[in-house]
Amino acid sequence: MAQDSTIYLIDDDEASRRRVRGMLEGAGYLVQEGSDGRQALGMVRDGVPDLMLLDVEMPVMNGPQVCRIIKGSQGFPFFPIILITARDDMQTKVDALQLGADDYLVKPINQAELLARVKSMLRLKKLQDELLRANEDLKRMNQRLQEISTVDPLMGIYNRLYFEKRFRYEFQRASRYRSKLALLMLDIDHFKRVNDKLGHQFGDYALKECARLLLDSVRQVDIVARYGGEELVVACPETNLEQAMIVAERIRSRIEAHRFEFAGKTTPLTISIGIAVFPGEGIDSLDKLVTKADEALYRAKDEGRNCIRS
Repeated sequence: MAQDSTIYLIDDDEASRRRVRGMLEGAGYLVQEGSDGRQALGMVRDGVPDLMLLDVEMPVMNGPQVCRIIKGSQGFPFFPIILITARDDMQTKVDALQLGADDYLVKPINQAELLARVKSMLRLKKLQDELLRANEDLKRMNQRLQEISTVDPLMGIYNRLYFEKRFRYEFQRASRYRSKLALLMLDIDHFKRVNDKLGHQFGDYALKECARLLLDSVRQVDIVARYGGEELVVACPETNLEQAMIVAERIRSRIEAHRFEFAGKTTPLTISIGIAVFPGEGIDSLDKLVTKADEALYRAKDEGRNCIRS
């Protein structure tokens, strides 16, 4: 541990600093020196130590002031601070700990006590670092679990379960504030033929490309999801029928114009889109909104595909 540990030694007394440095370097620690509080803060901003030995009585800015700044700021990561004091009374020790210091030493410093306290504080630093790493790992795992539970693994857009949860919230919001909510239901035309003719790897590629084109065609506030198979869905808050038609045509035309090419194979694709808007004629509930959009989609498919119906 000693060879990997850097200790900042801050003391305005050069003779005392030289003596303590000799003890620490003799035990294998890397030591950097400073002579006042402002220099100590500058050193910490340039690079965080594993431990700081900080004299209490210094000119310009004393040890307690430095300790209060470091321990009271979220801008500095954790590292132990041992305050060094020439006074051996109980109140001085209590004051040092109340300032946030992790330990204290009394001058003249005994080598055995110094090395024992340094070793103890470095163990504390190691445990703190391990805890932070474990927390970061846990955070990443939770984020991954969140992604798994909300995102379709192939297309990289929301899955149906998450969409229904968000869509229900948007419907309640639209009902409360009497705002428009458009629902677009989309189906890639003759997608089974693509799988049968060009293979499932090409089909997977085509689905991912359609999802990308779809995301590029809508706003960030719109909710895009895979509803099942090659069926997609988009919820557009604060969107009336005219605006929804514009969005749908943008999606339809982009997919029609896109060159779907993978592993030397290429094919054109088109998409059919059904639109319903809440509130609207016969649409006064979430279920009716979904039903109307689904019916509009089937009309688009029945009337030749590659078109939009409402």
